[in-house]
Amino acid sequence: MKYIIIGLGNYGRVLAEELSALGHEIIGADISESRVDSIKDKVATAFVIDATDEQALSVLPLNSVDIVIVAIGENFGASVRVVALLKQKKVAHIYARAIDMVHKAVLEAFSLEKILTPEEDAARSLVQLLDFGTSVEAFRVDSEYYVVKFTVPKKFVGYFVNELNLDEEFHLKLIGLKRADKVTNCLGISLMELHVKNELPGDEKVEEGDELVCYGKYRDFQSFWKAI
Repeated sequence: MKYIIIGLGNYGRVLAEELSALGHEIIGADISESRVDSIKDKVATAFVIDATDEQALSVLPLNSVDIVIVAIGENFGASVRVVALLKQKKVAHIYARAIDMVHKAVLEAFSLEKILTPEEDAARSLVQLLDFGTSVEAFRVDSEYYVVKFTVPKKFVGYFVNELNLDEEFHLKLIGLKRADKVTNCLGISLMELHVKNELPGDEKVEEGDELVCYGKYRDFQSFWKAI
């Protein structure tokens, strides 16, 4: 997919770098030359422009990308003006970052496709959602390692646990599987009850709706998501 990211501070930089690492085409834009210089080798193209200037904003291919992300945060006025200009130019898919509830309330008035909230972990969560396309929950252990729970992709359904080869292929350790089983309560009513299977025999089959819990380096999760 192709994205424009306007605002290359901490939030925008993480989005740009990680989406680019997953193979997406990223066009970055920021008023700061130093910010653009720091990322220009990691994305397809980067522009030094004042995006609040309508003429300057027009140099970006706004209507030939999948999503335009306004990652400006601290400069409330700039954020709102850029969003207004994008709406005026009839950009179809706009995501915008909000740094507080007032900022979010103002952005909501534009009926945007998505309003984002800070900061780096939120950026990583967005990347997972955009690229993996399923429910993902992540716990950051340190700067490199994460524990991640995600709904199994459809292509995994029906495979035995030992056929997934997560450790051998992606260096990810499978530490648990969460499954919903049908149970009957004392009134005879059928309910779905979630439980975690910590013991995973190799002949355990993965079922639709299962959730896998894995541990590993974030870059290995990136490789995994990109591969599937």
